[in-house]
Amino acid sequence: MSEQATRRKLGLLAIVSMAGGLLLAFIGIRYLVLPELAAVTFGVPRRPSGNELYYIIGLRNVWLGLLAVAFATFRQWRALAIWFAMGTIVCFADATIAASSTGKLPQIVFHITCGIASAVLAVTLWRVAARHT
Repeated sequence: MSEQATRRKLGLLAIVSMAGGLLLAFIGIRYLVLPELAAVTFGVPRRPSGNELYYIIGLRNVWLGLLAVAFATFRQWRALAIWFAMGTIVCFADATIAASSTGKLPQIVFHITCGIASAVLAVTLWRVAARHT
């Protein structure tokens, strides 16, 4: 296979991967903006009576956690830095949600602590990536 054909295939692979990521981000934004409509669209009743919502959250956490494990296993420092940087935002958002929902200090502190740890790891990993490129 020629170098040009390989570049074309890698470019197509990158575009398809980005499209998948953007689709997932769009789905997430839809859940934030129109939660009940998004839930119905994806097969969850408007107000779950069981544990459906928790299973969805659990599955998302499992695959995102294993993604971090994979990045670390393959020494993808820059990808891991970006993962933790985005995780920082999520942790602080979770702290805000916990504060406005239950207002219980242990849960709020947990999310803030995770956010700070994620930010430190993101900066550290970015520096490691810069030294190894």
